[in-house]
Amino acid sequence: MSGPGPATATATEPSDNTAATAHDRHWRRNLAVCFAGSFSTIVAMTLLLPFLPLYVEQLGAHGHASIVQWSGIAYGATFLAAALVAPLWGRLGDRYGRKLMLVRASFGMAVCMSLMGMVQSVEQLVLLRLAVGLAGGYASGSTILVAMQTPKERSGWALGVLSAGIMAGNLVGPLIGGLLPPLIGIRATFLLSGGVIFLAFLATALLVKEEHRPQQGSAERPAGAWAAIPDKRPVVAMLVTGMLLMLANMSIEPIITVYVAQLLEDQAHVTLVAGVVMSAAALGSIVSATWLGKLADRVGHWNVVVGALAVAALLLVPQAFVTAGWQLIVLRFLMGLALGGLLPSITSVIRHNVPDGVGGNVLGYSISAQYAGQVVGPLLGGFVGGHIGMPAVFLGTAALLAGGAAWNRLAQTRHGNLQH
Repeated sequence: MSGPGPATATATEPSDNTAATAHDRHWRRNLAVCFAGSFSTIVAMTLLLPFLPLYVEQLGAHGHASIVQWSGIAYGATFLAAALVAPLWGRLGDRYGRKLMLVRASFGMAVCMSLMGMVQSVEQLVLLRLAVGLAGGYASGSTILVAMQTPKERSGWALGVLSAGIMAGNLVGPLIGGLLPPLIGIRATFLLSGGVIFLAFLATALLVKEEHRPQQGSAERPAGAWAAIPDKRPVVAMLVTGMLLMLANMSIEPIITVYVAQLLEDQAHVTLVAGVVMSAAALGSIVSATWLGKLADRVGHWNVVVGALAVAALLLVPQAFVTAGWQLIVLRFLMGLALGGLLPSITSVIRHNVPDGVGGNVLGYSISAQYAGQVVGPLLGGFVGGHIGMPAVFLGTAALLAGGAAWNRLAQTRHGNLQH
């Protein structure tokens, strides 16, 4: 399931004549393990999406409104908890080692996912979803480890590979979640998910190598970590950009099925086309992430951030005026191609502008900002779509991304570093 990814990426890896330092010597193997672990844990975490309302109903929720409400609470609980603790895990990773954070996350997620198959009430399910967010974060922890251990001149490419694995997990997970429950049942699906994450735990514990150098002083306190950043403008710009990226991806989630229904004559295909539309952007990002990461290493990560935001903003405008489902699918795929390089480049810009001793802490703030976009995006999209109109969701998101591109260009120029 995860073997071809790292092997293919390594085959296309750019040549490097610089000898790796002792701190970086294991970065290729760590990247391969983090790729496989992030893919498998994201698959296990997202496969519940297709059957979550059914499980909530089985656990005692009655009536459409109650089922939808509890499903939303259960789904959002993980992101809310993860956003709150991401800076904490980043700070502890700076002090005690980033491998330890991955081991902790994978073990905690394995236990919580297995227990979800044994709950007897919807309240217990919500509590476990909160626990997953508090204890988990394997993919975000992998991003921090790869960002901090990879040589800076390779960071865009390596983070592009990892980002492709994470997005592939988000794409594959719901597909598997639609297939497994009819075959083995919902509870067994959760137990199987816990087993898959436990394999990621074993691989991480046995194969990831980290020559950790404990950091003292500023890494111990969030305020001290922030104060240790020489120029905070690039970091602030990347925090906002990460939130904008997730907001742009998630803003259409509440309206997409209704919007697609307006475009199709045959209503029997609405859910199928809506699913393809949702997956199109992720597929485009998977295709482009590694290539854009390599491009960013050559032309500058900040240049890719500005270009990606601008192109995505332009592609959002015609999405408000499409007349057929296939047009929306093509435009979402192209937007995904543009956005595929954003996360690796955001992380690389932060990596280039913070001291090593507080890198995990600051990247934790970045991850929290992305989770915030993931929560705010659907809320904002649903409100705008319901009160102003669905085309306004696309146009409003386009305006936000265009503003983000302009602000990043201005911040880049003022920072005086056009490469990073």
